[in-house]
Amino acid sequence: MANVTRRASIASTLRAAGCVFAEDEAQLLIDAAHHPDQLNRMVDQRLRGLPLEHVVGWADFCGTRISVEPGVFVPRRRTEFVVRVAAMIAKPGAVVVDLCCGSGAIGAALNDLLGSCELHAADVDPAAVQCARRNVEPRGGRVYHGDLYAALPRELLGKVDVLLANAPYVPTKSIAMMPQEARLHEPRVALDGGADGLDVQRRVALGAAQWLAPGGSLVMETSSQQGPRTAQLMGEAGLLAKVVSNEKLDATVVLAAHGQALQTISF
Repeated sequence: MANVTRRASIASTLRAAGCVFAEDEAQLLIDAAHHPDQLNRMVDQRLRGLPLEHVVGWADFCGTRISVEPGVFVPRRRTEFVVRVAAMIAKPGAVVVDLCCGSGAIGAALNDLLGSCELHAADVDPAAVQCARRNVEPRGGRVYHGDLYAALPRELLGKVDVLLANAPYVPTKSIAMMPQEARLHEPRVALDGGADGLDVQRRVALGAAQWLAPGGSLVMETSSQQGPRTAQLMGEAGLLAKVVSNEKLDATVVLAAHGQALQTISF
């Protein structure tokens, strides 16, 4: 009974602060706290706008708990579509690279779906690299610190079966319109895609062909508005690309590969 009363009280406080899923959040906070003082601090952090995932220390992604630390990009539900698409083309044991990996959620989730893979992940943000290691290394993968392909070991050239990329794609001027949780508590480098939102995507596309193995594929998240332009970037880099969407998740992905390989993939 005391737990029910406590949950109701916390939920009421969270609801008043604008939390849409106040009851669910209240229970998650209660479950995560080890003692009342910690619970009070966690509720206060949430009221001050800290993302729930940063408060409890994990995000639910593709049915598993992914460690997420303050200052690290929180994996979105729509990004699960990247994993779903990749799982349709990857085989167990595939060489997988997760670029702009953030917490490492995409690569870790794909590894779990495949049963195993040779997983490599990279990010330019040291905080993201530290967090990703907590998710990737227990799965036998490796995480590198650096700018896109420059972070990867050269022995991967021409050997990557699946290249995953959730590169930042928000136009610089649009960041001010993002929710406060993202604007204030996630690293700008994980959000800002430059003037047209495509700066980092453009660089990923330009380097993809030399890193992909014969028959390898690039799976990149983008927005529905930018999808055609993202696909065009892939084409300009010598890859055949298609835009794939999922209305339920409000997700858009561009899948690219050497022409013959892409023709064998259907959705």
